[in-house]
Formats: sequence, structure tokens, C-alpha cells
Amino acid sequence: MKIEKNKVVELIYELTVDGQLADKTTKERPLDFIQGMGYLLPLFEQNIEGKEPGDKFAFTLEAKDGYGEWEQERVIDLPKQAFEVDGKVREDLLVVGNMIPLMNPMGGVVPGKVLEVTEATVKMDLNHPMAGKTLNFEGEIVSVREATEQELTEGLHGEFVQHACSGGCGHKCGDGECGGCGESGCGEGGCGCGKEEGGCGCGK
Repeated sequence: MKIEKNKVVELIYELTVDGQLADKTTKERPLDFIQGMGYLLPLFEQNIEGKEPGDKFAFTLEAKDGYGEWEQERVIDLPKQAFEVDGKVREDLLVVGNMIPLMNPMGGVVPGKVLEVTEATVKMDLNHPMAGKTLNFEGEIVSVREATEQELTEGLHGEFVQHACSGGCGHKCGDGECGGCGESGCGEGGCGCGKEEGGCGCGK
């Protein structure tokens, strides 16, 4: 069976960025998704369209086709109070280089990187970690099958169903200015998943 819209695909891949291995999956834990439903970057899906189990692939996505260019305006200063939990600032989270899931006004989760901590503010970089990067993918198709009606309606792992979980657990994590610290329930994601999930290879 060939990869086409509404097919469930399992694949393994390695992602190389700046000459370094950035992410990978294995046959024991492959990446799985439904083709054509926005799980992956559009050009990722385009490059594997029509392939069958056992077929290998290798392609490169420039920054404009991946996570876009790095943008200075997505570096913002937040008051330390934005990181309060139960009335106390989580100083243990505010370490330079740490990634913190932030919640925007719409309830979406945006991963931010701590750049600088002062007495009153925290400078955060809200650019995707792979913004401005050239993505080199190489891998193999493991399996292809028809998606069930339930999977098409609810998502491959129920991600289209609204759950009452703490801190924004959907696959579609939003963009924009952030108002506070949130717990991300977005799962493992990985490089093949959608841009808004925060994984390395994800769709827009």
C-alpha cells in the first residue's frame, strides 16, 4: 500500500542539523501519523507521498520550509510573576538554557527558552528551537494502512478530542505572546510531528 491522504504511516528517521544528529526514531518506537491531516510539515509529507513499506527516503528542508527564520521580535521580557505557581516564583525553572512550556491567552502551549534572568524579569526566546535551521531527514517507511473512521474523526491517538487535562494537552500548541507558565501535555512529538506540537519536524 502506498502513502496517500488518510493513510496511517509508520516510519523511522534521523534528523541531522548543522552536521549533528538532532533527533531519531527506531523500529521499536517509530513515528506514526495520518498523511494529509497536518501532522507533519507539508514538504515532509510531499517527500514521502507515494512511498511503500521498505522504501527509503532522504531529503533536505530549508528553514523557510521548516520552522521559518529566527525572529528577533519573538524574544520577549516577561515579569517574574508570570512564573508563579501557588503564589511562589518557580526559581528552579528559571535557569539560562532551560526550555519552559508557556501558555498563551488562547490556552495554547508555546515552548520558550530562558535567555537571561534578572531580579524582576525573564528574557525568553519563543522561536522554535529549529527556527533558521536546515533540516536533513533520512529514513525508511515501516508500514502503511487505511485509517479507521474513528482515527479520522478523533485523531490517531485521540488528539482531536477535547480532554479535561491540566495545562493544554492538545497536539496543536499555539503561537503568540505568553502569559504564564504551563504544564505541557503534548507528548513526545519528535521530529516528524506538526510545527505547533513543538517537535522537530512538525507541520504548520
